[in-house]
Amino acid sequence: MSAATGAATPRLAVTAMAAPATLLFAALVITPLVLTLILSFHVYDHTTGVQDAWTIGQYLTVLTDPYYYGIFLRTFRLAALTTLICAVLGAPEAYVLSRMRKPWRSIFLLVVLAPLLVSVVVRAFGWSMLLGPTGLVNDALQALGLGRVRLLYTETAVVVALVHVMLPFMVIPVWTSLQKLDPATEQAALSLGASHSTVLRRVVLPQVLPGLLSGSLIVFGLAASSFAIPSLLGGRRLKMVATVVYDEYLNSLNWPLGAAIAVILLLANLVIMLSYNRIVEGRYRKSLG
Repeated sequence: MSAATGAATPRLAVTAMAAPATLLFAALVITPLVLTLILSFHVYDHTTGVQDAWTIGQYLTVLTDPYYYGIFLRTFRLAALTTLICAVLGAPEAYVLSRMRKPWRSIFLLVVLAPLLVSVVVRAFGWSMLLGPTGLVNDALQALGLGRVRLLYTETAVVVALVHVMLPFMVIPVWTSLQKLDPATEQAALSLGASHSTVLRRVVLPQVLPGLLSGSLIVFGLAASSFAIPSLLGGRRLKMVATVVYDEYLNSLNWPLGAAIAVILLLANLVIMLSYNRIVEGRYRKSLG
């Protein structure tokens, strides 16, 4: 057997092993996205429904209407705020987790992952009861003499619930990055006269950045496309992109417009996340250099 044939055999074996996962990914992810893209270019008539004709009118409607601008801006603003809060809370939490010993590390990790074991809808209903007019939070505020505050169906309620749901997706990547950091490196820096703030900035932070980047991308993408929490805690007036897509599909029955909004959300998410990834990676390489 020739060297070329011998080299081709492992490639064929790898391709054969990856084929089932590739086909499954294409069937469950790529195909629905392609069908949604095709649907977004169809003509819609309010009397007869989706027509077998092509147009870019749905995209023009979204891109030229200030109403949709406001919804997209609100969606990305709340997603960015959620990501920032998760980073501020999740990075220290991951650092503490990385310094724990057994069995406390396992217990703390279980506490971090516990919210993922409960349905998002159940957690959203739980927050609606806590933040409602007669909920525990308002009862506590009234007991303190601050009076009742409108929390439910506000951006505050949406962000609080999103942070609760998304925090594990920030903690785990940062914790994984910190696993590569040898604690002896910090001790060596301290023994050479570096302050604790310098050690955190020059030793720990470069190790945290890759995990922080991964967690931020995950949290932002999930928060921007979240549906259950904005729908249950934001109400009918506090619209986000996912709730608008739902309304177009099931209430207005304008499937092409809903598909166009979904495609624009996907593209905008990709642009924002790729730009963020490039900026953070550039700073990370400069810090290493």
